[in-house]
Amino acid sequence: LRRALAAKEFELHFQPKVEVATNQTKSVEALIRWRHPQRGLMRPDAFIPLAEETGIIVEIGEWVLREACRHARQWQLAGMMPMRIAVNLSARQFRQKQLMDIVQSALRDADLAPQFLELELTESAVMYDPEESARILEQLSRLGVQISIDDFGTGYSSLSHLKRFPLDKLKIDRSFIRDVTRSAEDASIVRAVISLAHSLKLKVIAEGVESGDQLEFLRELGCDQYQGYYFSPPLSAQEL
Repeated sequence: LRRALAAKEFELHFQPKVEVATNQTKSVEALIRWRHPQRGLMRPDAFIPLAEETGIIVEIGEWVLREACRHARQWQLAGMMPMRIAVNLSARQFRQKQLMDIVQSALRDADLAPQFLELELTESAVMYDPEESARILEQLSRLGVQISIDDFGTGYSSLSHLKRFPLDKLKIDRSFIRDVTRSAEDASIVRAVISLAHSLKLKVIAEGVESGDQLEFLRELGCDQYQGYYFSPPLSAQEL
């Protein structure tokens, strides 16, 4: 992994986030891939767990953040419609003392306005130390970047903490979307999450949407955005 970072073998792919109401794409999620010299293109689940375990996730994560900001600005300069770019932050990155400096530096170096950056965090990352998390999220929010809670429903969020965090979006985990049209339990959970999020004035993103039936169900519930193979798989920058 260290050699791959030095040899520039990592690349970003981008999955569109689609507005349910208008079918427009105004943001994308940046997803890392490893173009391994022997194994070919590797998905993150093949190497990110090891990167987290060894701590190199912090360096890889910073590379992703900087590269994502650079791409977003390049697209703007090329005359494309400005798109917000979402970047996943690992728990280790989130707890870095210099996180704010790194985010500000990435935006400054790319000459990207903060409103075009969205940071995605898992529930467990922000619930590890809720008081400290609230302080960091407040700083990021004041900077102007958007904050999303990723994989919502799979962690252990306390609603009393959730309402205190300066969040913009909740992402419903794909495990609830997969059987949402066949499982009454999953449908109830998705319905409850959307209702909860909207009552807290948060937007909702459904991930892992793979069929028109799933999308229609989400549309009826007023879900704000979705991403998944039904619209598009993750794409290279050129394909996007």
